[in-house]
Amino acid sequence: MTIRIQQGKGHKDRYVMLSDVLLQILRRYWQAARPTTWLFPSSKPGHPISASAVQRACQRAARDAGLSKQVTVRMLRHCFATHLLEAGTNIRVIQTLLGHSSVSTTQRYTHISAGTLRATHSPLDDLALAPQTDITDAPPAWAGDR
Repeated sequence: MTIRIQQGKGHKDRYVMLSDVLLQILRRYWQAARPTTWLFPSSKPGHPISASAVQRACQRAARDAGLSKQVTVRMLRHCFATHLLEAGTNIRVIQTLLGHSSVSTTQRYTHISAGTLRATHSPLDDLALAPQTDITDAPPAWAGDR
């Protein structure tokens, strides 16, 4: 259940996961279109679809969905990475899926939502509360370190 991306962004080859939902969509597309050389051929015979044609299709889909914000393929990459990170996917796995050689590049692609930050459990909440004592009974623990 993987797809091999040949000469993707940065002219790098890599593998990405293939979801069951996408597989079903691709099967229906293939049955309807019956492409021979390329899964997504160009209008120019013998060539794959161009990056600009993919960008236009992305913008058309966003418009058809009623989105007011301009959507780009690059934005979809950012969203993909962010959703994976928020779902708990390891940053190194995301790095591999995006084809980045450096994890710092991947970190630029991921943006944590404010809701995710608010919902994150603080490890400080796991600390046992110290028993209530009168602060005048004893000096603080750090006082003897001086």
